[in-house]
Amino acid sequence: MDIPALSRRILAGDRISTEEALFLHDHASLDTLAFLADAVRERLHPEQVVTYIIDRNLNPTNVCVTDCDFCAFYAKPKDTEKAYVMDREEIYRRVQETADVGGVQILMQSGHHPELGVEWFSELFRELTERFPQIQLHAMAPSEIEHLGRVSKMSTLDVLKALQTAGMKSMPGGGAEVLTDSVRAIIAPRKTSTEAWLRIMEEAHSIGMLTTATMMFGHVETSADRIEHLDHLRKLQDRTGGFTAFIGWTFQPGGNPMGDRLLAEGWRKATHAEYFRLTTISRIFLDNFPNIQASFVTQGADAAQLALRMGCNDFGSAMLEENVVSAAGCFELVNLDDIESNIRAAGFVPRQRNQAYDVIDARGPLPQQGELENCGASATGKGKLAATS
Repeated sequence: MDIPALSRRILAGDRISTEEALFLHDHASLDTLAFLADAVRERLHPEQVVTYIIDRNLNPTNVCVTDCDFCAFYAKPKDTEKAYVMDREEIYRRVQETADVGGVQILMQSGHHPELGVEWFSELFRELTERFPQIQLHAMAPSEIEHLGRVSKMSTLDVLKALQTAGMKSMPGGGAEVLTDSVRAIIAPRKTSTEAWLRIMEEAHSIGMLTTATMMFGHVETSADRIEHLDHLRKLQDRTGGFTAFIGWTFQPGGNPMGDRLLAEGWRKATHAEYFRLTTISRIFLDNFPNIQASFVTQGADAAQLALRMGCNDFGSAMLEENVVSAAGCFELVNLDDIESNIRAAGFVPRQRNQAYDVIDARGPLPQQGELENCGASATGKGKLAATS
């Protein structure tokens, strides 16, 4: 394959194959990939706006029977020192705190609790929707939907319909990890299969529920596994159009068995360069995904700022709380002023959004006169970016 020829096709808006994506992933220089991904981003988002959302990650329980090797957050049911189920008043307090600072979303995910079924979560969602109609519930990834179906003896489609009726508006893409069963057999053998994850996503789309898609990479997978994952997502998006965004992040080895094992074997944590490589490929290959989100939680704000010139058009979330990634020793809390400063330093105009990626900012959906001139890089991406750490 020829990188210049592939580049010309990408710049012309042509779709590339999985074989071509793998070749670019493994052989193209990072600056070439960054240039191509930025061009695709520019084509899809010529308005030069980068969005972010104000929300909170809320985990009602950490009890889980899945025993994923990469997770430092979960507790086994009999672990009385670590296991918890949050009481309703505490949940209400945290949601109220989110609403008080202008938050518009609760990203709610839990463990796979052996006793909490559809009825428990439906009641919670109804109460939250009644108390906080301005807050959207972005909740319950496919693996949790599958687990609730087992606990409550319901089909996954019926679980989704019940939760949607109770107030769940959209679904995060958690639990995808890497969508190849050979990888999943190593890192999460008791979790949702590739087929089930994709099926549940398609079921959600079929009832009008928007979802995001994710990838946790940089552990035992190969380059080909990464492209296979992206190919699954692109094919499903071709059928349904239900994904709003793709978010990739690197495996964090702190405090979990898989990290301890890999480190003992001489494995090294994925670098920023590896993150950028996957991010650029995702923007180039996922031509039917409207949005690619940067992961400042795992990469840090400086690297996330650079990712805005490598295909990302969203900075992610100004989180009030995050527990899962921080349990592995990796979490960077960034305030709104810093988020907007990072966006401007990359040459874009910041705007707040909701989960559907609609701009809800009082400043309007498009840059006001003079806003782009105040940014640290030109609209064509030829300005100076802040240095990474």
